[in-house]
Amino acid sequence: MNTNSTGPMGRRGFLRGSAVLAGAAGIVAGIGACAPKDTGSGSGGGSDSGGAPAGEADPDGHLTAAISYELGTNGFDPMTTSAALTVAVNWHTLEGLTELHPVTREVYAALATEIPSADGTSVDVTLRDGAVFHDGSPVTTDDVVFSFERVLNPDNASLYAQFISFIEGVEKKDDTTVTFSLTSPTGVFAERLSTVKIVPQAAVEADPKAFDSNPIGTGPWTMTDSGAASKIVEFERFDDYTGPMPAKAGTMSWQIIPDAATRTNALQSQTVQAIDSVPYLSIDGLKATSDVESVGGFGLLFAMFNNAPDNPFNDLKNRQAFLYAIDMDKVIETGLSGQATAASCFVQPEHPNYKEASTVYSLDAEKAKALFAETGLASFRMLVTDHGWVQQVTPIIQESLTALGIDVAFEQKQSADVYNTIDSDPDAYDVVIAPGDPSVFGNDPDLLMRWWYGNDIWTDTRMHWKGEGAYDEVQELLTKGLETADAAEQEKVWSQLFDLLSDEVPLYPLFHRKSPTAWDGSTLVDFQPISLTGLSFVDVATTASA
Repeated sequence: MNTNSTGPMGRRGFLRGSAVLAGAAGIVAGIGACAPKDTGSGSGGGSDSGGAPAGEADPDGHLTAAISYELGTNGFDPMTTSAALTVAVNWHTLEGLTELHPVTREVYAALATEIPSADGTSVDVTLRDGAVFHDGSPVTTDDVVFSFERVLNPDNASLYAQFISFIEGVEKKDDTTVTFSLTSPTGVFAERLSTVKIVPQAAVEADPKAFDSNPIGTGPWTMTDSGAASKIVEFERFDDYTGPMPAKAGTMSWQIIPDAATRTNALQSQTVQAIDSVPYLSIDGLKATSDVESVGGFGLLFAMFNNAPDNPFNDLKNRQAFLYAIDMDKVIETGLSGQATAASCFVQPEHPNYKEASTVYSLDAEKAKALFAETGLASFRMLVTDHGWVQQVTPIIQESLTALGIDVAFEQKQSADVYNTIDSDPDAYDVVIAPGDPSVFGNDPDLLMRWWYGNDIWTDTRMHWKGEGAYDEVQELLTKGLETADAAEQEKVWSQLFDLLSDEVPLYPLFHRKSPTAWDGSTLVDFQPISLTGLSFVDVATTASA
């Protein structure tokens, strides 16, 4: 979200970002809001079954899965969709010039011939030979220009524009190459290209609604049934795929099963080969028959403070006292059965850019009491969302605070209601506890931090933090980190940001949650769980026949 009006992104980037932020208002909430509410609690973690394929992979075989996320109101158009299920489908059916592998999160060349870099402000990217869309039409540089321009067009209010606001323009150089004009050198250029999927201009313009219902891409799989009526998303292998990640089976089916017990039974009865969002209480039981693994990801629960001048949490001592007051070990073990890691940095320990922050918050009741005593704060309001797993932890957070003699007015609302409440009244809250996970869009620290700290919706409308000294310092460092193409310098700047955010905590992670996945290792070949919402069958084969 590059909406820093004072930074080198300039007015265009600011206006572009502002145009989409109304939509973004629901996304941090939305990623959590579409999460299943029945994850339960229990124990468990790694895989014990050690399943191995019992036969040879069948190149024309059938892959089956059960997905916990519903379609919702989203279509599949990659310019607008943000629902967990549709985004996961698009990993398999669409391609950008580059892609992030869903498992490793490493960038690779997809429709581009090689991974580009942006040491200057003009970058040429060449298309891979022979790429065609699912309708048989060739991928042209005109399609690439169209795909980026429609995302960048403020009239389209694309959520994804904020991720590429450093792109000033895209032009066709010749029949195989496009030229990007940038506001500055950009170290994360290759990663950010993956946020824009290349679509056929003729098909989109001919019938935008039809395209939204069933987009035409260049990915290794073609979607043959969206699941809107059948509740089963069906795929077929795209035999004319020419990229680096060809489908390794003939067909694939994803049953949409939000109910956790039904989803678990589907795996145990071998109706499906993999399920996401394993309920915590089922982890141990599933280990007897399936592979089960919880992967640590960025997905987090955060505390957001009202930093307005007339609110008590404008005082840093109160913000820090709140964080020192929480018995996070109890929250994670009791509320989440250990399926999370307490925050020791803005990003999770598994993140490649992780560095322990200068200030790490853990239970220190005496320090919390002393800080609250200094400010005289004895009561405040805590507004929380009603996601199932959030409901399991927020009473424990409240309990930690009341144990110190703090009177906490606890209010729980649906996620959308929380944001409608605080967006309409600056004085509607003191502390908000809610989930968020922008890592489905990208994994670099700049993208993850800008989601909350780089735009007016969060910093001004919600946190009321814009204008504080630390706010300006964060914006300067975000700009510095984005514009450098030197990896070591970028790492240094991001580390400075991690430290600064841990010291100031206008909004800060409480913990990073793990994603439990279960699968049948006796029939799936090279399947790996992911840290994101959903499942990935990129580069996965099966021994099961169609």
